[in-house]
Amino acid sequence: MTELEQQILKGLTDLENAVSRMATANPKPDLLPIFARIDTLASQLPPDADPSLLHYLRKRSYEKARLFLQERHSEISRGNCAHD
Repeated sequence: MTELEQQILKGLTDLENAVSRMATANPKPDLLPIFARIDTLASQLPPDADPSLLHYLRKRSYEKARLFLQERHSEISRGNCAHD
């Protein structure tokens, strides 16, 4: 895994953790900076990066992108689009 992919995975994990705290957190975590960081990092991926990862990030399928980067491919559910 490249350093950039590690940074994206950290952002995706941070997002998952923040979302899991939403029900009980007061005040609610601000997710917008996390989304912005993930999008900024994703935009830095080279065009020859894995097409599945690029697809998941473009479609904002953040859970699928996280599972992909964690090499948990069998846990990625098929979506409705032709790529999945």
